[in-house]
Amino acid sequence: MNESTIVGAFLGLIEGLTEFVPVSSTAHLLLAGHFLGFKSPGNSFEVLVQLGAILAILSVYFARLWKLAMELPSSARARRFVGAILLAFLPAAVIGAFAHGFIKSVLFESTALICWVLIGGGVILLVIDRMKLTPKYTNVMDYPLPLAFKIGLFQCLAMIPGTSRSGATIAGALLMGADKRSAAEFSFFLAMPTMVGAFTLDLYKNYDKLAYDDIVTIVVGFVMAFIAGVIVVRGLLDFVSRHGFAVFAWWRIAVGTLGLVGLWLMA
Repeated sequence: MNESTIVGAFLGLIEGLTEFVPVSSTAHLLLAGHFLGFKSPGNSFEVLVQLGAILAILSVYFARLWKLAMELPSSARARRFVGAILLAFLPAAVIGAFAHGFIKSVLFESTALICWVLIGGGVILLVIDRMKLTPKYTNVMDYPLPLAFKIGLFQCLAMIPGTSRSGATIAGALLMGADKRSAAEFSFFLAMPTMVGAFTLDLYKNYDKLAYDDIVTIVVGFVMAFIAGVIVVRGLLDFVSRHGFAVFAWWRIAVGTLGLVGLWLMA
């Protein structure tokens, strides 16, 4: 196993551990890759390795997704929920398609910006976690369509690496009346079309740039992301129900601060 494959496995582990928690998996991958000297063509690894996390959440939620699919023809509630997920996905799909080049070539390369966004997002998450919010929505199946669309707008903030897709959607849902458990669960469901869309777009844009070694590295990273992702998805909802999001906020602040220190030492 060569060095790039070992690094790919390590980064895949990071992806699986961080994708579904509000700490920004992309920021962790970009920072780790920067300090390890790892660079993928068109920054494609950081997006394509998400396939492992996608399959992780699909495997954990398979029974529920199958039940939902069976209920679609006869259940207005099931159809409204699927519509809510698609509506929430729409803003990121549109912005991501048009801003893909800028995001990958500019924002993904701004390492210091990523660190500052990690820290700022951690502070915001701490504030929200300590707010005395009264939940109005406790079941993702009953989220109104306007609420879902607004959560989708919050998800667009994650175009800036370091923001965190799950962090933006969870924070938005909490501020608009969702409880912690259902906010995290809605983020899970919204991750499915969002990550599939990002994966498909990035593969289309960069498949001709990938060499054999790049593909091997991505596959190894995908396997590690899948294993770690399954573990995280199975335990996250119960964890946030009991402990909230403060631990993730402090983690973001610590990683962002260490990243800035590392950049200063390397300057």
